[in-house]
Amino acid sequence: MKGMRLQSIVQRKTKSRKGRGFSRAELKEIGLDTKMALKLGIPIDPRRKTKHDENIRILKEAVKTKI
Repeated sequence: MKGMRLQSIVQRKTKSRKGRGFSRAELKEIGLDTKMALKLGIPIDPRRKTKHDENIRILKEAVKTKI
C-alpha cells in the first residue's frame, strides 16, 4: 500500500467526490485517535463531521495492512 494514497469519499446529495481526509467520527468508529492516524499516514479533515460506511471500510483495510 506504499504506492497508494488513502483517499476519502465525500457525498453530497447524489454526487460523490474525493475528499481531503477522513473525519474524526470515521476514525473513532475503527478505534483510532488523530495522533495515531497521523503516525500511520492517514489524512484527516477536521472540517468534516459526517461518517460514511465506505470510508470506514477503506480505513479498516488500510489499518490491517499498516499494522
